[in-house]
Amino acid sequence: MNALLNAHTQHEDQMSPCIGFVSDVLPEAQRSQTGVSSGYVQKANHEWFVLRVTYNRTQKAHGIISTSDVQSYMPMHYVIKKEIGKKKRILQPLLPNLFFIYATREAADSIVRKKGDELSIVKYYLDKTKPLEESGKHPPLTIPFAAMMNFIKATCTDNEHIRIVSSDQCHFKSGDIIKIIDGEFKGVTGRVARIAGQQRVVVEVSGLCLVATAYIPSAFIEKI
Repeated sequence: MNALLNAHTQHEDQMSPCIGFVSDVLPEAQRSQTGVSSGYVQKANHEWFVLRVTYNRTQKAHGIISTSDVQSYMPMHYVIKKEIGKKKRILQPLLPNLFFIYATREAADSIVRKKGDELSIVKYYLDKTKPLEESGKHPPLTIPFAAMMNFIKATCTDNEHIRIVSSDQCHFKSGDIIKIIDGEFKGVTGRVARIAGQQRVVVEVSGLCLVATAYIPSAFIEKI
């Protein structure tokens, strides 16, 4: 598996916010900070599948899946917590019960269908907007390649101001799609919105979530 696993071995303050495979979608500055390889290419018959992990065991699931011949991504983010009167910066999963793998349907099925005390915690996140399959279940949700690359760009950073938001929290300035042309989120595309009193860019992963960047100055934004 082509994966970045330093989050499991480094001291907490040195952990990477990117666990799993991350590609050359990242800006050069972020690649140098995380040690990410830049050799990624899109593969035929491969899709980004969303896996649902029960009981908040996302990091455990990553350890299991890392032994499989698939590429994966688990977005992490820093949160500030107060413990015994002191503030502490802690790295946590951005989506506590979700995990992403890049694989063929056959390879993904083999992971989900495995049984056992550990692998039984991994299930598909289903796309309920599509018809039932022969199994009687909805098909797994898949993320288009370009959309997933954009999501990785937006989330593979150590900025603690990234957040998952609801549509009610987003006061969009327009429906225009923009591109961030400078700063740590350079290359991310999305829509400009005011959230928590700040101008941010919102990235939508259709059928799954909305992710808001940290504050983005107007000078860093270019309309596509």
